[in-house]
Order: sequence, then C-alpha cells, then structure tokens
Amino acid sequence: MLSFSQFPIPLFFFLSILLTLQQHCLANCHVDDETGLLGFKSGIKSDPSGLLSSWKAGTDCCKWSGISCGDNNRVTGLSIGGQPDKKQILSGTISPSLSKLKMLTSISLTNLKNLAGTPNFLLSFPNIQIVYLENNKLSGQIPPKIGNLTQLFALSFLGNKLTGPIPSSIGQLTQLSQLKLGDNLLTGTIPNTFNKLKSLSYLSLEKNQLSGSIPNFFNSLSNLRILALSHNKFTGNIPSSITALAPILRFLEVGHNYLSGKIPDFLGKFRALDTLDLSYNRFSGTVPKTFANLTKIFNLDLSHNLLVDPFPILFVKGIESLDLSYNNFHLNTIPSWVTSSPIIYSLKLAKCGIKIKLDDWNPKTTYFYDYIDLSDNEITGSPIGLLNKTDLLIGFYAAGNKLKFDLEKMKIVKTLKELDLSRNMVYGKVPKEISGLNKLNLSSNHLSGQLPPTKFKANSFAGNKGLCGSPLPPCKKA
Repeated sequence: MLSFSQFPIPLFFFLSILLTLQQHCLANCHVDDETGLLGFKSGIKSDPSGLLSSWKAGTDCCKWSGISCGDNNRVTGLSIGGQPDKKQILSGTISPSLSKLKMLTSISLTNLKNLAGTPNFLLSFPNIQIVYLENNKLSGQIPPKIGNLTQLFALSFLGNKLTGPIPSSIGQLTQLSQLKLGDNLLTGTIPNTFNKLKSLSYLSLEKNQLSGSIPNFFNSLSNLRILALSHNKFTGNIPSSITALAPILRFLEVGHNYLSGKIPDFLGKFRALDTLDLSYNRFSGTVPKTFANLTKIFNLDLSHNLLVDPFPILFVKGIESLDLSYNNFHLNTIPSWVTSSPIIYSLKLAKCGIKIKLDDWNPKTTYFYDYIDLSDNEITGSPIGLLNKTDLLIGFYAAGNKLKFDLEKMKIVKTLKELDLSRNMVYGKVPKEISGLNKLNLSSNHLSGQLPPTKFKANSFAGNKGLCGSPLPPCKKA
C-alpha cells in the first residue's frame, strides 16, 4: 500500500493548488478591481465610523460595503455616503488607483466632508453613467475632456471646491438628465454648448462665481424642471426663451445676482411653478399682474429689489414661504391669501408699509410658523396672542414698529433661537428664558429691572433706561 510520505513533493503541490482554488472561489472579484479599491482605501487616513471596515484583501470585494458587481463579477458600482449627524466622514485623498475599475458605471461619494483630490480619475471610466461626488473637498478644475464620457446620465460635483470655468465639452453629454455643479468656486460664463443638453431636467449652478448674462437657449431644453442659478454674478435680464419651459418648470431660482430691468410678464405663464426666487437683484417697476395665474406657487421670494406698488392680487391656495421684504411696497395690510394659507411656515414682510394692529391679525394657522419677520413697518399692538399660539417658531423679528406689550407675558417656546424686538415700546422685565436664544436684540424699548444671567452683550439691551445688571451697569441698591 502506498503512503503519502512516498510522494511529499506532489502532495504539497496538490494541496497548494487546492488552497489557491479555494481562495479564488472566495475572492470572486477581478484582481484589478480589488487592487483599485484597496488603493482607494490606502489613501484614506481616517475612517472613524468604519465605512470601509469590510474592505479586506483576499475576500470577495463584491460583498464589501458600498460595492456592487455585474454578472461577470466586475465592480460596476461604488457608493459611500456619510450622514452629517453621525459624523460619518472620510479624511484623505481619492487615489488614482480607482482608474483600475474599468467596468464602473456608477460612483457615489457623498457627504464625506474631508475627502480631497481632483475629479480627473473619472476620465478612466468610458462606461460611467452616474457620478455623484457631493459635499466633499474636491479641488482643481472640472476636466476639459469630461465631454468624452458620453454615457453620463447624472453628473454632480455639488458642494466642493472646484475652480476654473465650466468646460464647453459638457455640451457633448447629450444623455444628461441631471447636472449639478452648485456650491463650488467656478468662474466664467455658462457655455452656449448647453443648448445641446436636450434631455436635461435638473440644472444646478448656484453658489459659484459665474458671470455674464444668462444664455438665451432654453427653447432647446424642453425637459428642464429645475433651474438653480442663485448666488452668482449674473447680469442682464431673464431671457425670453425661458417661456418655452412654462408648462413644466417647477423651480426657478435666480436670487442673489445682479439681474435688472422689469420682472417679465411671461413669468405669469409658469403655472407649474412651485418656487420662484428673484431676491437680491435689481429688478424694478411693478410685479406683473400675470402673477395672479401662479396659483400653485408655494415659495415666493422677491425681497431686496427695487419693486414698487401696486402689488397684484394673487390667488394662491396655500403659500408655504413668502418674502417681499425691502422693496418699495406699501401693502398696508397682510394679504388675505397669506392670512388664509393653511400651510405657511415662513412670512417675511419687512419694510412693506404694513399698518395693522397685530392683535387683530388672525391667520388661519399659526402652528407651522418657523420664521416671522415684520420689521420696519408701522405695526401697533401686541404679538402675544400670535406668538403664544406657535410651537415651532425659530425666529421672530419685529424691530422698528410701535409694538407695546409686557415682555414677561410672551411665551418663549423651546424652539425659538432668534428674537428681535428692538426700537419698539416693549415694557416689563426681561424673562430668564431668553438665555436659551442664539440671537437677541431688545434695545431701544422701555424695559426695566435687573437682567437675568445672560450670554448677550450690552448692545442687546442698550436704550432701556430702567434695565441694570450685567452686562449693563450694576443695579443701584435700594
């Protein structure tokens, strides 16, 4: 009978092959994919919540967290997302070794905060369809040859530190449905080649340093539903070709720019509009009467322009947020369509020529209010009846009116963080509950007595002759 000891070398060789086959069965993913992913992991210097803890050499990378594979066991998807409230972050730099993932069709690295690097590695993925690299610290320029990735359906660099111009080659990405480049440091103009993006439904360029006029090419973008261009340096007016989007556009945001001229009448044709933001521009003249057609509008912001009376009557069934502050309006009263709204949470009518007695204003609902700003009007009476019916209020601003009431009788809800009642005729003592606020201004009123312990500086209480105690001068002993 033969024994294994008679054939030591062949047996060892046999066992080695068996072990190799076993390891191969365990590690199903392609060697290039494993090398590329472990190279990415090696570039991560800190992973406090263990987002990559399952990424271990010699194991099946198709089963690693955030990895998906196709039928041939090649990695096709990489998705790692952080949650800000759970401190899920990755600190480090994106390794160019990711370019080994030749079959990648989608990559999502979002909300990781400290993930640095440049987006140049994307050019190694000819079949890439979805790119979400959001809220990280990517820097450098958008690759000029990004247009070579013609299979792209969604491209987002939202919330990074990218600089330079928007490449004109993006116009070659004719399959794009979403293009989000907002919240970066991009400069220059919007390329005219964007007129080729006929499948685009979502365009976000807000919070950059883009300049020039808004191109007049929207009759080519017939599927666009969201257009966000706020917080840039755009000049000129709203282009007329945007009327082509009237049946479907839901969000039009061009606030915080240098746009001028009259608000065009054709905006009244946008009956599907949910949100219209024209704030912080140089629009002049009257608000078009055609705005009466905007019956589905939920969020309207025309604040900080040069608009004048008369303000048109609107037929909005339920406004959520309204800001008409700091124009040249003389509304006299709070519009009835605001008072009757069952869903409003933010009302800002500062310096709108309102002359009501606040006790007489009875909105249909007060429960949902987050913010109320009635500053710099001619409002009299007391806000107590209004504020004592709110449970979710975060900010109340009524500076520069003629309000007269006992401050101690006003309910300060737990959610309240900002209160400005300066330049009124408020009297009584300052309640201790103000210590829970983040911002406070009670200056120039008729308050008296000793201040409760406070973190606020003296200018929050200046101009109240009867107040004393830190941070004001000490109270006089009786």
